[in-house]
Parts: sequence; C-alpha cells; structure tokens
Amino acid sequence: MFANIETFIAVIEAGSFAGAARRLGLSPALVGRRIQALEEHYGLKLIERTTRSQRLTADGEAFLPRAEQLVAAAEALEETTRGERAALEGRIRISGPLTIGIRRVAPLIAGFRRDHPGVTVELSLADRRVDLIAEGFDFAIRVGELPPSSLIARRIGTYRFAVVASPDWVTRHGAPVHPEDLQSADCLINLNMRPRNAWPFEGPEGRIEVSVSGGLQIDNGEAQRAVAVKGAGVAYLPVEEVGADLAAGRLVKLLPDWPTMTMPVYLVHPTRRLVPARVSALMDAIAGGLGLR
Repeated sequence: MFANIETFIAVIEAGSFAGAARRLGLSPALVGRRIQALEEHYGLKLIERTTRSQRLTADGEAFLPRAEQLVAAAEALEETTRGERAALEGRIRISGPLTIGIRRVAPLIAGFRRDHPGVTVELSLADRRVDLIAEGFDFAIRVGELPPSSLIARRIGTYRFAVVASPDWVTRHGAPVHPEDLQSADCLINLNMRPRNAWPFEGPEGRIEVSVSGGLQIDNGEAQRAVAVKGAGVAYLPVEEVGADLAAGRLVKLLPDWPTMTMPVYLVHPTRRLVPARVSALMDAIAGGLGLR
C-alpha cells in the first residue's frame, strides 16, 4: 500500500500515468493498477481520468498532502537509520515571499544544491501565506507577526523599510522634513500593507501613523520600486527592495531621522516529530545565510 501511495504522488507530480511510469521504471498498466488498488483500499475516487487529461477529485485534493506527509515521515525515519554520513536525497518544497525569495533564498538554494545534488528543491514565491499542510510544503519563509497556529516558528531576520523617491521627484517637490509633509505628497500606495493608507514612523514621542494618498496603487514591491525610480511618487518599501537603487543614486532616502517600521522574518514548518535530514539541513542553511539582521 505504501508503494501505491508513492505511485499516486508520482502520477500527480508527473502529470500523467505515463510520466509516472517513466519516473518509477514501471509499465503504465502497473501504475494504473496501483492507483486502482489505492482507491479500492480507501473507498475513494482520487483521480478523474479521460483519454486526454486527468485531474484530482475533491477527495484526491484532500488525500494528496496527507500522502506526502506520510512519505516524508517514512523518509525521515529512513534517514535516521542511515547515519549522518549518508548523502542527502529527496524533494523539498518551500514557500516564500517574492522579494526575499528572489534576492536571498534562491541564491542560498543554489549553493545548497551544489553541495547536495541528490536533493530536488521546489521554490514557490508569492506574496501570500500558503497553507503548508494542505498544500504540501515542507517549510516557508514569512515576513511579519505570525497569528497563533500549530506551526513551529524560528525567527531568522528582520525586514527594514525606508521612505524613498527619485532625485528628480525631490527636485520638483522638495524633500519632506516631517512625516506629516507626506499628507500632501503623491505617494505610491502599497496594496499589501495593512492599512494601506497609513505609514508608520517612530518619533521622539513614540509611534505615529501618517495618512497618505496617491493616484498609483500597486500590489507588487518591484513594480513600486520601478515607478519610484521614474519619479512617479514617494514609496514606503523594504530596504531589501531599494538598496541597490539607493547606492546607485537612482533613489534617495527621505526622512532619515524618522525610523520606519521593521518586521520579523520567520522560518515556519509543520509540527512533525521527524523532520527529514535534507529539510533540516536546508532550513539551517537559509537561517544562517539569509543576512537580514
């Protein structure tokens, strides 16, 4: 039955029975019999199959992440019996936000795979919080305070923000000397911020929030950075996003005496007693190399 479960996962990953058969070194007919035996054993229809396509049923969607957890737990148990000298092997699925994922995590993964070529890494980048268990991820990098959950969280860095504009914009409109000056400026609204129209600062008397407005509202940091460089307005963006532009003079930092918000960066993973060695090794590599202190 365990072999049938592994075959089911291979079918979903390969996108077809034939693809799974090639991956597993089996005949397509045997793959079909294994899936049939799995469905009969659990009394569920897992895959709807036609001559041209296949798709998971609702039961299959619910079954897949649990099947992946079972295989991961078995692999972790296998690794504990092989000893620390065994080469790392297997698949790791990671979720992360776009900016950190592109600029920080992807290069770390490239280095990790050079050292461990037997590991396959799937990196999914999106500015949303995935359901690790339901979507079958081994771990995720998340920015911001975490809501209560059963996930294990490990703080691995700090995300810092800056208020920036292009030199051309400053020449045309002047540099603000107080956060409240931004109330009359054309600001680039970040649709991912909550609330999107209130920019926080730390002042001599504590935290203040300034109401801002603008005619350009964007839900992607890279796009905000690009239009800010073109002089479209003032942006409130992560230093990670605009650091190269500040160094090159394409953007300038505004209100340098007014600290902006910071956000914690966490590595989170499901509560499993057995974490596969390959997953633990990659989490350690990312936590140690992220460089967001």
